Amino acid sequence: MQALDLLLNRHSQPRLEHPAPEGQVLENIMQAALRAPDHASLTPWQFIICQKAGLTRLGEIYKQAAIAADKPDKDIERAPQLPIRAPMVIVAISKYQEHAKVPWVEQVASASCAVHSMQMAALAQGFAGVWRTGWYAQDPMVKQALKLSDKDEIVGFLYLGTACTQAMPKAEKNSADYFEFWQ
Repeated sequence: MQALDLLLNRHSQPRLEHPAPEGQVLENIMQAALRAPDHASLTPWQFIICQKAGLTRLGEIYKQAAIAADKPDKDIERAPQLPIRAPMVIVAISKYQEHAKVPWVEQVASASCAVHSMQMAALAQGFAGVWRTGWYAQDPMVKQALKLSDKDEIVGFLYLGTACTQAMPKAEKNSADYFEFWQ
């Protein structure tokens, strides 16, 4: 897939099944993340790749967080099932590092660029994915279970696998609604 085609046709695919990326394909995805914009070369990221029992472990973290947050029973029952909607979930974390020229927001943006790069690398190699967040990404218990500091952020859960269905076409947007020229 050509780079411009990839970017202009980017889409999320929430319906995923086995197989997940592995071997060189997975290594390419990981390397794409490591090429994200990174002011001062801080590499302010951490990625946790959950598969098999790792998905169950992540689901248990979600369940405990739902219980602690006093969520309704249906949410507690559903929590362990969320990660197993795909054969692989990559937890993407911005690991904040104090730096005079690189503020917190820029480090979060860098980690977010890494997630986008991983999703595009997966798509370019014939896999599919969806970048999810939700309240679990902000939950203190989830952050504690992943050993994050107060300034660290979960920027997303990247679900990867093989598409079960064809992606729905995205509606075209008029660039004039979002861009203005200053000349």
